[in-house]
Amino acid sequence: MTHPADRGRPAEAVDIGRLLDEGQWSGHQRLLVLLTALAVVFDGADIQLLGIALPEIGREWGVARSTFAPILAIGLVGMMIGGSVAGMMGDWLGRRRALTASVLLFGVMTLAMSIAGGPNGLAALRALAGLGLGGAIPNAAALASEFVPRRHRSVAVTLTIVCVPVGGALAGLVAIRIVPALGWRALFAFGGLAAIAVALLLMAVLPESPRYLARQRTRWDELAKNLRRMGHDTPPGVAFVDRTERPVARGSLAELFAPDSRRDTLALWTAFFSCLLAVYLGFNWVPSLLSSAGMSPAAGGAGITVFNLGGVAGAIGGALAFPRLGSRFTMLTMAGGAVIGAIALRLVPIGPGSAVTPIVLLLGATGGLINAVQTTMYALAAHVYPTAVRATGVGAASAIGRGGAIASTYAGAWAIERGGTAPFFTLVAAAMLVALISLALVTRHIQGVR
Repeated sequence: MTHPADRGRPAEAVDIGRLLDEGQWSGHQRLLVLLTALAVVFDGADIQLLGIALPEIGREWGVARSTFAPILAIGLVGMMIGGSVAGMMGDWLGRRRALTASVLLFGVMTLAMSIAGGPNGLAALRALAGLGLGGAIPNAAALASEFVPRRHRSVAVTLTIVCVPVGGALAGLVAIRIVPALGWRALFAFGGLAAIAVALLLMAVLPESPRYLARQRTRWDELAKNLRRMGHDTPPGVAFVDRTERPVARGSLAELFAPDSRRDTLALWTAFFSCLLAVYLGFNWVPSLLSSAGMSPAAGGAGITVFNLGGVAGAIGGALAFPRLGSRFTMLTMAGGAVIGAIALRLVPIGPGSAVTPIVLLLGATGGLINAVQTTMYALAAHVYPTAVRATGVGAASAIGRGGAIASTYAGAWAIERGGTAPFFTLVAAAMLVALISLALVTRHIQGVR
């Protein structure tokens, strides 16, 4: 039987999927993943800039911290919309174009925030920046997955997405130098200009995804040139097919609910929402939670730091385990560990006389597992969807996840008001249990070789 992708094509067409999946991960391909990750580093940095600058902005404008809550929320809404729309743009117009446009957008808007004159203007600019901040990640994930052989896909995507907290840490280090000397406006100017420079660099040197180009007959010559740089020589004028993926029409949200994708889409969306709810409960509320329980600000700072940094190590470890153990076993184990960790935090006494070290260690382990699940979910989503809807699928899942982040701003406050640490960590455990069940329902997990 003739494969649908082969109809009307020459018999000697090159199978781009087999060529890439069975080839080596060359130095040039590693460089391409590094360039993609660079965009995510500045995405993560610019996400953090507003939170870092809020105390100084509040002092200069003479407004209460509560004034900025809607600004933070509207930024998350912008990221939700940006993830969904830019994901579709990546499938329609190309991942490279959508990624560079997203980085350029949040760079320009972040630069413009340096001259904001009040909360309303800052809110409008943050919403526009959010469109770019949300749009960069799904296209970066799609690009990273399509530059490398299948056996390295989960590692490439995870190493790309884990650059979000790396960028956040970089923003903090830069802010220590810039804000005391030059003020918060210089911080936004520096962050915006750096992102614009990265966007221009990507426009100049980052090629389009080879799998995307294989679907564009008019760009096959461009594809052949890119493949030569990766170490794959192809005959002049050759045609390309992709027999490794099921044929899908042009990317759209409707394609995510085709009969063979519906279950995976719903399971991924639920997992993204619940896991991002748990992640942002930690991001938004851990310092306040520990402070309200009577612990010192230093304990709160240490708790949120290990909550973040543990995720970097956990995500890399999880991605490295995928090729051998598969994503199902690895992710369910990490999610189950996060549930146990949250239950342990619910049971441990947290108060003025509590020992800080055990609590911080538990926060580090639990936060590390939660962040590891969240980061590796991008690799799973990139695996679940074929090329034609990969950026759309990852972007939609990411957008739903942002809904969980928004919900955390209200759910965390509700839990703390209900009784402090016990209801809070019960909520975290419940969110990760939902994520565990949802990930178990995904049918197209990455297969391991044990």
